[in-house]
Amino acid sequence: MQGLGWVLTVAGVILFPLPGPGLLLLAAGLAVLAEHYAWAEKRVDQVKATAWEGARAGVRTPWRTFWTVLVTALLGASGVLWLWAPPQPAWWVLPTWTWLPGGLWSGIGQIVSGLVALALVGYAWWRVREERV
Repeated sequence: MQGLGWVLTVAGVILFPLPGPGLLLLAAGLAVLAEHYAWAEKRVDQVKATAWEGARAGVRTPWRTFWTVLVTALLGASGVLWLWAPPQPAWWVLPTWTWLPGGLWSGIGQIVSGLVALALVGYAWWRVREERV
């Protein structure tokens, strides 16, 4: 399991700058490593606390929940742009390699990450609702 934790962590670091599951892989790798290393367990606890506070803030009110779901869905759906892969527009002034980096798999990763994020928003909403009762 230790090897899996390191593979997930390294893959997360490599994929982090690309759209998609980099952050999720990094968190999953850290969670696996937390079973073997005290330093990783400490980091996981910090990340959990910070993530939960952010999730709670994102679904605190119906209006915030609406905007959180909308933005999360749009970010996930933006992965379709990578699947479509339109040519670089004339107004794009950055180098060619910066136009939709990562290709097809980045788009798939972006869509999957968006779906996972929507599930997490739904879970946060459910938990916050349970806390109020």
